[in-house]
Amino acid sequence: MLPTHETNRCPERQPVDRDPSNRVMPASATADESGSRRLAQQRPLKYTLCVTLRCNLTCSYCYVGKSGATMSLAMAAKILDFIFWNASPGRAIEIGFFGGEPLLEFPLIEAISDLIASHPGRQRREVGLTLTTNGTLFSTAIADYLKASGVKFCVSCDGPPHVQNMFRRTLEGRDTAAVVEDNLRLARLSLPAVLVNAVYGPKTFRHLPETVDYFSGLGLRQIYLNPDFSAPWTETEAKALPEIYRAIGERYISWYLAGDPHFVSLIDSKIAVLLRGGYHPAERCQMGRGEMAFTPDGGIYPCERLIGSGVGEANRIGHVDRGLDLSRLSWRLATCGQANPECVDCSLRVCCMNWCGCSNAFMTGYYNRVGPFLCASERAAVQTAFEVFTVLGKRLGPVFLHHLAGAPQLNSRLPQGSGMGKPTAASVNSAVADFETPQADKQTTMRGPP
Repeated sequence: MLPTHETNRCPERQPVDRDPSNRVMPASATADESGSRRLAQQRPLKYTLCVTLRCNLTCSYCYVGKSGATMSLAMAAKILDFIFWNASPGRAIEIGFFGGEPLLEFPLIEAISDLIASHPGRQRREVGLTLTTNGTLFSTAIADYLKASGVKFCVSCDGPPHVQNMFRRTLEGRDTAAVVEDNLRLARLSLPAVLVNAVYGPKTFRHLPETVDYFSGLGLRQIYLNPDFSAPWTETEAKALPEIYRAIGERYISWYLAGDPHFVSLIDSKIAVLLRGGYHPAERCQMGRGEMAFTPDGGIYPCERLIGSGVGEANRIGHVDRGLDLSRLSWRLATCGQANPECVDCSLRVCCMNWCGCSNAFMTGYYNRVGPFLCASERAAVQTAFEVFTVLGKRLGPVFLHHLAGAPQLNSRLPQGSGMGKPTAASVNSAVADFETPQADKQTTMRGPP
């Protein structure tokens, strides 16, 4: 297993690359203050309603503890009051329905949506709704409601049948791949956009190229890939990540050159960050401030991934009846000297998600201490994104303007063939060959990661 920082003492300082020529950007370069404020105002405040802790699956890696707890409509009304009366004036809000499996309580979701639409705090404010489901419960009636209400729809599916059925099974132990695939097809035909999220771990990450092929074959164009940070990743697996991520990059390039761009979070999110010179402060973890999650009993958590069983005080930062106590966030902060000495002079730190509190907590037990797997994954993702950017920029020119504007998902909605011409098989093969050529052998105008 990858080594982790000990929790009872400060980690030893590791050697770092001090050569400034290897930096993507100067270490001191961050967003200017006005740019940060502008991004902060543009980024929606994110609130997640865990409408039920019931679920019809037993995914072995799930971070939400299951029980029969379900949110009452009265509690939902209290939570909405809390959200609207405490949100900064004028800020956009995103409210997500989560679980458990939220579609087990679809009538409740409809009722809460009606409360949102009629809430006095809703006026003069942009409010977006999202729903994340395991994909086993879906119908044309649900699709019609989601479409009419403008609810963004995301399905958690780990990939083709042999991958999906590995960890995502019913309470009775039955496979789920067939029904989820059928419902993905129905959703794809019924809704303007369908997002899909695949979780990968040590036993499934080598299937990621096959997974993105599978989703593409289903007509899905917004693909999110997220690692299980709580898994026992080994050094051998971490060393294999660059090859796997590069294989995804090859597919990304082929789709783009064919006039059918896909959004793949692993690549698009990093291209956006590289173009903007790193994560702006407003883009980093806003747990407990810019985002919160609410359990069925009204408990407040800094992120939906930290709900756990939904009871107890481990990560809870308040209750809608009693308000917030952000001092509780300090309970899981590493305070012994520098929390991440390895990151101080790392040339990639401004492009790294070392600030993600929940991911860090799963790896090290602390919100502010990074684990070695995240380091390996982020390095491989940045390298892949840089190479994809270089190859496509060379072939097509400035094709990532949406990324620079902070909306990389828009690229997946471009009309097929928009402005890209009809590539030949030779041009696609040539671009992939460019991607496979070591970057050190090329002349580029953008300094890549070491």
